[in-house]
Amino acid sequence: MSDHADGSIGAASAVPRIVVVSGPVGAGKSTLADRLHRRYGAVHVRTPDIMRDIAISRGFALYGERRAMQDFGDQLDRDTGGSWVSDWLSEKIADGEVIGELIVVDAARRAEQIDRLREAFPARVSHIHLQASETELSRRYSERDSELQELESYAEVRANETESQVSSLEAEADVSIDSQRCTIGDVEIRAAAALRLSSPHSGQFVDVIVGGQYGSEGKGNIAYYLAPEYDVLMRVGGPNAGHKVPTDPVYTHRLLPSGTLANPEALLVIGPGATLDLKVLTTEITECQVEVGRLCIDPQAMIIEQADLEAEEALVDEISSTGKGGGAAAARRIMGRRRSDPPVRLARDVEELKPFTQRPSGDLLEDVFRAGKKLLLEGTQGTALSLFHGFYPHVTSRDTTTAGCLAEAGIGPHRLRRVIMVTRTYPIRVGNSSTGATSGPMSQEIDWDVIAERSGIPEEELRAAERGSVSDNRRRVAEFDWQLLKRAAELNGATDIALTFADYLHAKNKDARRYDQLDTVTIHFIEEVERVAGAPVSLIGTRFHPRSVIDRREW
Repeated sequence: MSDHADGSIGAASAVPRIVVVSGPVGAGKSTLADRLHRRYGAVHVRTPDIMRDIAISRGFALYGERRAMQDFGDQLDRDTGGSWVSDWLSEKIADGEVIGELIVVDAARRAEQIDRLREAFPARVSHIHLQASETELSRRYSERDSELQELESYAEVRANETESQVSSLEAEADVSIDSQRCTIGDVEIRAAAALRLSSPHSGQFVDVIVGGQYGSEGKGNIAYYLAPEYDVLMRVGGPNAGHKVPTDPVYTHRLLPSGTLANPEALLVIGPGATLDLKVLTTEITECQVEVGRLCIDPQAMIIEQADLEAEEALVDEISSTGKGGGAAAARRIMGRRRSDPPVRLARDVEELKPFTQRPSGDLLEDVFRAGKKLLLEGTQGTALSLFHGFYPHVTSRDTTTAGCLAEAGIGPHRLRRVIMVTRTYPIRVGNSSTGATSGPMSQEIDWDVIAERSGIPEEELRAAERGSVSDNRRRVAEFDWQLLKRAAELNGATDIALTFADYLHAKNKDARRYDQLDTVTIHFIEEVERVAGAPVSLIGTRFHPRSVIDRREW
């Protein structure tokens, strides 16, 4: 008689909210009720089931015939003054047989039924009326696949006195929807909005991690540290960016969020703007033991093909690209399926990914925001590598700023709560190519022996650590770029700075567990970063270790 969606809407309130649907046969009442059940966790109560239950209590069986149902419903209305629906529902709620914060009654046929429901549940009843032209209703009736034994024609259905006056209920409805002029999805969206079931636009549930320099700022370490605080972890970008996390042994994430292993309970999402290397992705899913129900891959994420890898081979020498195919794949996507060679393949087209692509990530995110859950969105690479804001042509194939990350994820800016911009004490770029071609400009480039002398960290230790997570190329290093800090903080709307590699300022910082344990030069440096960026340094990375983050947040 009633059913519940997978994952309940929450603990039932003392008085549930009742949605009663009315409309002529064929208007889409049951379809709407079912969608409210599936999407919003509503309990779907069907009046034919109520009638069968009442019939059994009176000692007879009510068979599934349209005419018999109409006649018995009319009899119940006469016997109870239209209270039979509200009486049954009140009893079942009191007995705990129907439990839910939102109950959809499918459907009311007389005004008295709705009036009695309003009396039984004061201020808790919403009435939605669906309508369509008689021509359209007749067409739908002739094509319907019903559990009832139907009548010969829609005209016979309308011959029933109660059915003939159902359309008059529109005048008293809280919401009236012409289902003939809407898709099924449109009807659901309009009903949900009227019932305020959709997530409020004022809800800010998303924190974004972005790189403030040229990538390799230590975003993985910061994301790993923060991950246990979130319900959902989401990543954008492609496999050309590797994010190391301080597990034992160390693991490098290239497509899954960096908090995957830090928070096994978190839902994982890869957005529609991502570019996917199938081998990398499936290997990472297996190695991290990610189950099907935990990971959602948007069906429109782009697949990198072998031809994309081959197309980028020249770029490895020309601009020190990682050559992982993301740019070539993005270019094919822009050109379109017909003009692309090979043809564009999206995640939805890949059989082995089908368990993970059952629904668009946008639908899932709507559920997440409606439930008030927190999401950590992890960007890749760095602001100075942005296709639009970096030093072209020494850039990546996408916009790496907060705005670009949100766009790739399919999240509106109104959801944004915090932007954590990760910045290292000495910015790095990937090393120059074997042909001598530069990977791009940096302000005041220096050598690792300078940092070794300043910090007290052996030069060989620095050089061994500073290799690309994906390319394994040696890295170039430069003095801290204050102009870049200022520009990146502005571009990204940084609310917080995560300053990493504090040990490169002084080796003693490796042992710091509190802010006051940092050396004086580092503390002064942090204070100036805050002045220039206009944002607090809320997180400080002292080394690559599970206990490497000094947390100064006030949120």
